[in-house]
Amino acid sequence: MGLIDNKLIKVAICVSKFNYEHVSNLEKSTFSKLVESGINKENIDVFYVPGALELPIILAECCKAERYDGLIAVGAIIRGETYHFEVVSDQSAFAIMNVQLKYGIPIMNAVLTTNNDEETSNRTVIKGHEASEGLLQTIATLKKINQD
Repeated sequence: MGLIDNKLIKVAICVSKFNYEHVSNLEKSTFSKLVESGINKENIDVFYVPGALELPIILAECCKAERYDGLIAVGAIIRGETYHFEVVSDQSAFAIMNVQLKYGIPIMNAVLTTNNDEETSNRTVIKGHEASEGLLQTIATLKKINQD
């Protein structure tokens, strides 16, 4: 067996409920890819927040709990008619990165930033798969770096 047994990995998926008609597909594809990759369903916790700007505090709490090998932030920020899109996109991404670096726990940012509903729909499944695969690769790399 390699450095890591996926059955033992614990993951939290933190989900923004804003634009949930799209986010729900992203959440499902993320969860299903983790299970398909060998992670036990019982080792995947899912937490919900109202929007993308609330994701970082839940991610930080998950890190402080020291229960998880990795986290995935899931959401969708769709461009509107105001500058609000840029603020939410930039600040949520910046805060997610800061949490990851502060706690040293990998966090995949699967918060879509798109121009419209069609673009969002087209990206939900693939982004969920990419985030799950990326998380497992990052966990394995960290284990390799930190092995005794």
